[in-house]
Amino acid sequence: MTTIEFQSKYDQLSHMLNAFAYKLTQDKERAKDLYQETTFRALTYKNKFQTGTNFKAWVFTIMKNLFINDYRKKVRTNVIMDSTDNNYYINSGKHVIANEGDSNIMMDELTEIIGNLDEGLRVPFLMHYEGYKYQEIAEKFNLPIGTVKSKIFFARKELKHQIEKKYAQKFAFN
Repeated sequence: MTTIEFQSKYDQLSHMLNAFAYKLTQDKERAKDLYQETTFRALTYKNKFQTGTNFKAWVFTIMKNLFINDYRKKVRTNVIMDSTDNNYYINSGKHVIANEGDSNIMMDELTEIIGNLDEGLRVPFLMHYEGYKYQEIAEKFNLPIGTVKSKIFFARKELKHQIEKKYAQKFAFN
């Protein structure tokens, strides 16, 4: 069979081949890829086609085998690769080490800022942070409960101001 005859027979089947490729893949882009690969293989191995046999069956068999081989390849790779968004299966090993570098740096910076607070504000604030009730702090320092609440409020306000001042410089957009 000459190349012109081969091409003519193949062109006659192109519409059916495209439909068959779409039926196999259920996706337009994958169907186009399958059709293109089938065309490439048919042209590459046209000398293996025996004149007098069913050309349509030969080409459709090439397409079906390409699809099956691709499917098997994807099944094998899906067993190895995890495509879930949360990566639960990838990170579910016994020895997972979390990188806490960012949070450690932030805590160190926050501790430094708290350490720079006036002692009259820092001590009640830290006690409240550690879980002491306002009443317990007031009794320890022999202060009215309103004064303790005010000291903690002013400590928070000063911390907020210091944090904004420190990070406004780092993230200022000019």
